[in-house]
Amino acid sequence: MSRPGTEHIEILRGRTENPADPTRPETPTAAPDDALTWLRRSSQRFTDLLAVAPVGIGLFDQSERLVDANEALCRLLGYRLDQLRGCTADELGHPQDQTRSPRSGKGVLGPNANPKVLQRTLLRSDGLPVSCELHTGLSVQDDGSQFWLVVFQDITERRRQAEALHHQATHDDLTGLPNRTAVKDLLADYLAGPDRERTAVLFCDIDKFKRVNDSLGHDAGDELLVALARILESGVPPECTVVRLSGDEFVIVCSDITAVDGLDALSTRVSALLRTTVPVRGQLIRVSASVGAARADQPDSTADDLLRFADAAMFEAKRRGPGKVSLASPTLIASADEQLHMEGQLRDALSHDELELHYQPVVAADGSIVGAEALVRWPHPDHGLLAPGAFLPIAEQGDLLRKLDRWVLRTALREAAGWPNAGGGHARVAVNLAGLVPGDPRFVTAVSDALDESGIDPDRVVLELVETALVDLPAQARSAMHTLAGRGVSFAVDDFGTGYSSLARLKELPAQIIKVDRRFIAGIGGDPADFAVARAVVDMSRAMGRHCIAEGVETATQFHILKGLGIDGYQGWLFSHPVGPRELRAMLGTTKLRVPEAQ
Repeated sequence: MSRPGTEHIEILRGRTENPADPTRPETPTAAPDDALTWLRRSSQRFTDLLAVAPVGIGLFDQSERLVDANEALCRLLGYRLDQLRGCTADELGHPQDQTRSPRSGKGVLGPNANPKVLQRTLLRSDGLPVSCELHTGLSVQDDGSQFWLVVFQDITERRRQAEALHHQATHDDLTGLPNRTAVKDLLADYLAGPDRERTAVLFCDIDKFKRVNDSLGHDAGDELLVALARILESGVPPECTVVRLSGDEFVIVCSDITAVDGLDALSTRVSALLRTTVPVRGQLIRVSASVGAARADQPDSTADDLLRFADAAMFEAKRRGPGKVSLASPTLIASADEQLHMEGQLRDALSHDELELHYQPVVAADGSIVGAEALVRWPHPDHGLLAPGAFLPIAEQGDLLRKLDRWVLRTALREAAGWPNAGGGHARVAVNLAGLVPGDPRFVTAVSDALDESGIDPDRVVLELVETALVDLPAQARSAMHTLAGRGVSFAVDDFGTGYSSLARLKELPAQIIKVDRRFIAGIGGDPADFAVARAVVDMSRAMGRHCIAEGVETATQFHILKGLGIDGYQGWLFSHPVGPRELRAMLGTTKLRVPEAQ
């Protein structure tokens, strides 16, 4: 940097002679030659300070043109000082910097510039952008004219790290697509604009995706999701943004539905993209998706509303079968609103302990009650006593299954701890779990806490899990089950035969009880295939030392056929409907339930 003369000294320091100014540092009252020497040395110190400063420093006149700069600023921008002199603050900015003033030299450093610390993207001589924080200070010369002293601090790396963190927070790690956080921000922006009624959302759920995970493993499932993400990205119109919401759920956000020929056409196009065959681990996987779509045609619809309406439409499409498309109609939207209302009511019911349990007995072949399965009921203030089928989907969509399972588990164990002896022994209590599963890191703690709070003998507790929850269990989940089994807790495979595991894999399931699904029991008296399945399950269970329970036993014929096969326990309307806690206690006080005679 060139050494400034006396004029620059005055600019950099302000007035040098104003004895009446109480804020001015006191100067030595010495001879003129000594004063000049003092000024020169002061100027030299200031020049040296600018030269060694690690940050860029520039001096701008009233028109915001660069007058002088230190070497650090020249290195930062890649220019010589003579190339920088005369450039305005605006001209140093990158063309794509949105903070640049629309009129060169106006408003960047001027009196209206606010705040005093600005963030700007500047353009280097090699064309690369450099992000800077500008610390500005305004001073006055002897003649009253103003000048700007600006410190340029390079924050390129800091901004790069901040952008990386923001990208990580708003994008999916697996596919690189925007995530749930990003889609809500994007929708909020679209809905706040003048063309909000053109905004639309498509909710896509891959059909039977769990079968891929169960049969080929989760790595293969991830590979399939990445492939589908690329198919969607390359296949949707430019007005659309592809988002991975969670698991096997994708969302398409469209900013202008009229530009893509309407909601129906876009939904059909996306459904066709996802009806494809993808090579995964040397196998061709044929996939399809259920697609639900909603448009922002309500003036007060929020981002959450659009996602909820599209999600409800997707569930409607899924009910109609794989690969179907459904659009959110006024009736469906009204149903979704009612479901949201019931979700809030269910949360309150759980919080205020307003649910109740009924129990269906499990009997041995001689009619003695050996156990009972806890079945949750909701005494709804408007709809009466609701069975699980009416509110479990609401609990699932509202992420309440885990909380519901914990309530059922604690309540069932507390009530069962006080059951009377049944035929000389205590009946076992079975609790079906859907949200609180072995893979949950809080699984062991939740079950252990319920055992300790109730004081029940762990040998009397059976935790029922659907077959698909027990296939390909990770090591952590198996360890959790073994920990509880060590305390005496038993595990049952519920609805066996309806999942994706084969009979050969039965021996791998860490469960002591197998429950044959009611769908096979229903046809056992007339369908040879159902009889063959039931017999195979019983034979396999007996060979591996497992107990076998039949669900949905409703006729004497079914009972006697199953008895002939060697079933250990029977559950169904033939013996008892689900009953309340008081009725069950009365039943447990009897010796045996009536067993139908063979015909």
